[in-house]
Amino acid sequence: MRKRWRGVAAAVAAVAVGLTGCDAVGGDASGPSGSRAPSARPSPTPLWDRSPESIAAVGDSITRGFDACGVLADCPEVSWATGGRADVRSLAVRLLGPARAAERSWNYAVTGARMADLPGQMARAVTRRPELVTVMAGANDACRASTSEMTSPQEFRASFEDAMHTLRRALPRAQVYVASVPDLKRLWSQGRTSALGKQIWKLGICPSMLGDADALDAAANLRRQTVQKRVEAYNEVLREVCERDERCRFDGGAVNAYRFGTEQLSPWDWFHPSVDGQARLAEIAYRTVTAKED
Repeated sequence: MRKRWRGVAAAVAAVAVGLTGCDAVGGDASGPSGSRAPSARPSPTPLWDRSPESIAAVGDSITRGFDACGVLADCPEVSWATGGRADVRSLAVRLLGPARAAERSWNYAVTGARMADLPGQMARAVTRRPELVTVMAGANDACRASTSEMTSPQEFRASFEDAMHTLRRALPRAQVYVASVPDLKRLWSQGRTSALGKQIWKLGICPSMLGDADALDAAANLRRQTVQKRVEAYNEVLREVCERDERCRFDGGAVNAYRFGTEQLSPWDWFHPSVDGQARLAEIAYRTVTAKED
């Protein structure tokens, strides 16, 4: 009888050792010879979808196509983000095709808007439940009557974060493309060669940068440099806030670095993008949105 119990105990111990060996292999480790291979695991869904099926745009006059088709007027049909004109091929058209872009893209940008206006625009945009939201704002925060009236980087950050929180509360999986603020000093240096453009500037277009366009004294140079530094600070805020959101892509400063020439500037104010300039902005956005790696 004792021999029989010793035999049963040995068999149980052998099974226990075998089970312990299987447990120690782990899910991804190679099993012992003759064991069943682990089943293949499905690839995780990527965080960034390069083919969103609907787009909403928020921002300022650039996204409204201001001064691209006529003097001191919006022209949303040539907007880099949602316009339908064939000579622009907006981001919406490139991603969705012309027919679907007309039905599945919406432009909530407002000429003259500053970053403080973005949360309100975002609240309207989320009602459409877009899969991608484009953001281009900040130029008007620097384009004030004087440098002392420019939006502070802290206020700029708070408003942008508020807009992103508005989006995330409603649409946690929506994607965001953020364009950098253009190089306003570059636009001044190009536009000041146009007598007509400088007359339009006197109507109040970006006075902190464009006021006294031909002045090259120390005070004027300091004023323009102050605006330039503030734009750089805004772009750093856009980058930092976007990087904290796993479904946000910043353009890496591409819009700011783009060297707008005379063909890319409005023939009326020589400051806002022309139809060709809008097309270049659409190209930059499309490259960023469809890039394989963030």
